[in-house]
Amino acid sequence: MHNMQELWRRFEEWLRENAPGDYATLRPGLSDGDVSRLESRIGFPLHTELKSLLSERNGVTPPGSSMAPGAFTLGYSLLGAEGITEWHQNLSAMAHEAVEEGYEEEVVGRTAHTQWVPFAQALTGDLLFVDHRTDHYGEVGEISFGDPEYLPLWPSMTLMLTDLNNAVEGSLPLPTARRRPSVHEGRMLEWVTY
Repeated sequence: MHNMQELWRRFEEWLRENAPGDYATLRPGLSDGDVSRLESRIGFPLHTELKSLLSERNGVTPPGSSMAPGAFTLGYSLLGAEGITEWHQNLSAMAHEAVEEGYEEEVVGRTAHTQWVPFAQALTGDLLFVDHRTDHYGEVGEISFGDPEYLPLWPSMTLMLTDLNNAVEGSLPLPTARRRPSVHEGRMLEWVTY
């Protein structure tokens, strides 16, 4: 099995060759100290696969519109440390409020949780996250704020990247996320719903 860094570098190389606009949005990775500071703000250690991704890239320059590059992860833009912190705080606040207000069953573990760490955001505000709950540790999920329940997509980021690489390299559909890759204007990767 490939490790996270190898898979990420393979994906990045594909972007460099096939979607140079997306590749240009990538920001340098975090130092170990930066990761530690992020973990302090989150309140618990990050999953090793997420730390590995953050050491490679601290997100992307956020796209200003749907026609701008940078949303190459299933239509989501990778978040940097600041965005991860902000979105984790938002999800935690939603979960805490649901508990305090007595509607915990409708929210906690369905649309928000204190142990979900978002790592990518769509222009719509939808999120991809890594689950840090013991019974779902390392799973990648998708929160669509129009839906009453999150969607578990992959058991790990490693499997997610394996599937993304196979999809882009072979121009194959991605059944897990019901999307297929398409390069727009030779500069950016799009994921078309099918």
